[in-house]
Amino acid sequence: MKRNIELNSTDEARLLCGPRDGNLRTIEEEAGVEIFARGHKITVEGTGKAVGKTLEVIEELLAVIRKGGRIGRRDITYAARAAGNGNAEGLREVYLDRVEVSSKRQYITPRSKGQKGYVDAIRGNDIVFGIGPAGTGKTYLAMAMAVNALRKQLVSRIILARPAVEAGESLGFLPGNLYEKVNPYLRPLYDALYDMVEPTRIQEYLTRGIIEVVPLAYMRGRTLNNAFIILDEAQNSTPEQMKMFLTRLGFDSKTVITGDITQSDLPDSRKSGLKQVINILKDISGIEFVFLSGEDVVRHELVQDIIRAYEKIRGENDG
Repeated sequence: MKRNIELNSTDEARLLCGPRDGNLRTIEEEAGVEIFARGHKITVEGTGKAVGKTLEVIEELLAVIRKGGRIGRRDITYAARAAGNGNAEGLREVYLDRVEVSSKRQYITPRSKGQKGYVDAIRGNDIVFGIGPAGTGKTYLAMAMAVNALRKQLVSRIILARPAVEAGESLGFLPGNLYEKVNPYLRPLYDALYDMVEPTRIQEYLTRGIIEVVPLAYMRGRTLNNAFIILDEAQNSTPEQMKMFLTRLGFDSKTVITGDITQSDLPDSRKSGLKQVINILKDISGIEFVFLSGEDVVRHELVQDIIRAYEKIRGENDG
């Protein structure tokens, strides 16, 4: 079977095809078809079912391009796999979703259907749990939503918390003052923040308390109103700490809890508060759990393969 798609311009063809038609080669490999580009015409050849899936994903990508959306190498790979799995419908809604942040990048976008669902869950709920492996954008997208809420004056401050648990070390045994002790544990939060907000503005926000970065243990006794609160690496919280954190939520506030239940650094004798809370709160309206997977990884393609390999081993061990 052979089908054609007419493009509107040379620029459109360049963006869709990629350097040396690399985008088309990626789609070919995943979808099991042949794709030819001639001027403003794209031709897809293969079995009827495969051609239909491929045309659907190309139309979705063209819709993004025509509305000024950004499509990178990772997006093409994800879209190509979606074509191969017959799951291309709705990709335009993923890539055209924009979370505005105050930086030179202007906006952040989800890069998979799982990430889109995560962003929508944060928009629609006051407490959201983002659970999944490394590289799925759990913390990064939560930070983008926090910066967006602050920019729109939906909240008056951002509070970023993280358990100070790493390799069994205790804060009391580390050198330096409190800031110097906890700073290494909170560095990933700063990294995401500096990617979205100008450094001079961040320093101003930190000085004025508009952005606060604290270890989880220092959240006890507080009531947090009109704030966007993020708890990162929540798999390293104990059940007692998780309960303490969740009950800090005040009026006009939103909380996002992120973590990977397979990567706890707690001693073997301690239960993970994140793992336990899934069963405790799963039926409460206004609280949503979003489970991301290897398909939502936005790092190097090998990271997806590594995660799948570990998931396979874990599945075999559980069986």
